[in-house]
Amino acid sequence: MSQLLGIIQRLHAMQEDESAETQARRFEKNGTPVCEVKFFQASNSFEVEIYGDNSKYQFDDIDMTAIEIFET
Repeated sequence: MSQLLGIIQRLHAMQEDESAETQARRFEKNGTPVCEVKFFQASNSFEVEIYGDNSKYQFDDIDMTAIEIFET
């Protein structure tokens, strides 16, 4: 559960940071990059790009975004 909380904290920090229009973070599992997440201030939405299957998903909910990252 602490991994999920850590993911949510990082996503929340992206929402709070107003230094750029788009915030981006990479997430790793066991030292291997698994996805990149972008937060778009204008639309208040997240985009998760999964490296393994080269797909992108849009979310407007921080919890759903965190679950997608956690399950990757």
